[in-house]
Amino acid sequence: MSSILRTLIPLSVLTALFLAIGYYFAGSGGMIIGFLVALAANLLAYWYSDKFVLSVYGAKKVKPNDYPEVYASLEKICKKADMPVPPLYYVNANVPNAFATGRDPNHAAVAVTKGLLAHLSTEEVEAVLAHEIGHVKNRDTLISAMAATLAGAITWFAHIFIFSNNEERSAASYLLLLIVAPLAATILQLAISRGREFEADRFGAHVSDPLSLASALEKISAEATAHPVKGDPAMSALFIVNPFKPGFLAGLFSTHPPVQDRISILRHMSV
Repeated sequence: MSSILRTLIPLSVLTALFLAIGYYFAGSGGMIIGFLVALAANLLAYWYSDKFVLSVYGAKKVKPNDYPEVYASLEKICKKADMPVPPLYYVNANVPNAFATGRDPNHAAVAVTKGLLAHLSTEEVEAVLAHEIGHVKNRDTLISAMAATLAGAITWFAHIFIFSNNEERSAASYLLLLIVAPLAATILQLAISRGREFEADRFGAHVSDPLSLASALEKISAEATAHPVKGDPAMSALFIVNPFKPGFLAGLFSTHPPVQDRISILRHMSV
């Protein structure tokens, strides 16, 4: 199955959840409302997800001469990837991490944190940038934004029906709406995110150095474990390593595959 098909199927299922919820509680009219909400969520994610993400983390656009080594690495990677060099953003956060956003290679941005530049070597930073460029090249940034938006909107949509519907319904139907529908949306979102992290690791290893990327993941993960930050878990899929404090059932509902698995694969790639 192609990567496009593997992505379209979960996104289609997420959209179908909107239609099913709307139809169950309001018939054909509710299904139309569900479709319109899903369409609006996708359009907003397509056009404005990058601006939203950058503003949430206070990312500031920097010039090439502000961080010449970082920008030189970014240019080198993009040349190998045969794609435009995206703007570089800086996030004043001590936690070492990075993320990419944008709907396609021509409308993308890459952000690095203060902690990333302070804790990692030049080679490790370059490998992290390569991973993020992999997300942009494969359009993961768009897909992840759309999946996260749809998953969040399904929860909102379900609550709207619960508090506005006065018909007598079984407790099971409300359990389905309150728990099962949002849970299914979350699991599908996580399935998309986890698979694409492995793909971005492979791309990053191909255009940089697998051992440098493995070392970078090790350092970032250690810092994230020792000093997790507070934040919206829905945003965790953006980062190369989840920087947020793990919650209940963190392993099952993690947006990232286990870091040790990723490191093991990268080290085998160098052999």
